[in-house]
Amino acid sequence: MQIKNKLYKYLENLNDAQREAVINTEGPSLIIAGAGSGKTRVLTYRIAHLLNNGVPPSSILALTFTNKAAREMKERIASVVGDSVSRQLWMGTFHSIFSRILRIEHETIGYPSSFTIYDTQDTKSLIRTIIKSFNLEENTYKPGLVLNRVSTAKNNLVTPGAYLQNPQFKEIDQAARTPRMGEIYMEYSRRCKNAGVMDFDDLLLITNILFRNHPEILQKYQDIFHYILVDEYQDTNFSQYVI
Repeated sequence: MQIKNKLYKYLENLNDAQREAVINTEGPSLIIAGAGSGKTRVLTYRIAHLLNNGVPPSSILALTFTNKAAREMKERIASVVGDSVSRQLWMGTFHSIFSRILRIEHETIGYPSSFTIYDTQDTKSLIRTIIKSFNLEENTYKPGLVLNRVSTAKNNLVTPGAYLQNPQFKEIDQAARTPRMGEIYMEYSRRCKNAGVMDFDDLLLITNILFRNHPEILQKYQDIFHYILVDEYQDTNFSQYVI
């Protein structure tokens, strides 16, 4: 009863449109509103409302784009339902949640459960090493340029093998005077896999591959998550959208 009293105090602070979005929890909903109008608050209270109505916290998946947003949402929810309940939610950034799933399913994807995640500087350093090993000019194959090309490929679900086999990519790279871009991408992926390393884009790409190639694992998570909420949904890239 204490939780309900807290929740309804929060509901009193919502306008009619916000309250409608919070309490109508069944079926898809898309919240469209301007900056600072309370979209994140609505998502937060919607989760609290689900919990208040008996939905198990472990069956709720909430995805955000920043750790700060995830932390603030979890704190708000904890203020309504308590820390012990809020800790059971699957709430975090796309990358943190998919990293958690990949660590659970590490044997299937052929990685150690303790795989390392490279940041941008780590990635650039490895790319620079590969460029040197190929005896290529760094002024032509700039690490930042290569990184952007590889990142774009991954976010469009293009694997190294698919990249090398695509005549359009070959034509673009030749026109840019970087014809070995696909080879660098292949070698980069090979070295990462051998070292038990993923970059941020891999967390999305490999999750897609995992669910695509292993329908039984996809079904497992479909059965776990009954409610999926995405903050700032309009900012999802193709890879995130497919998942």
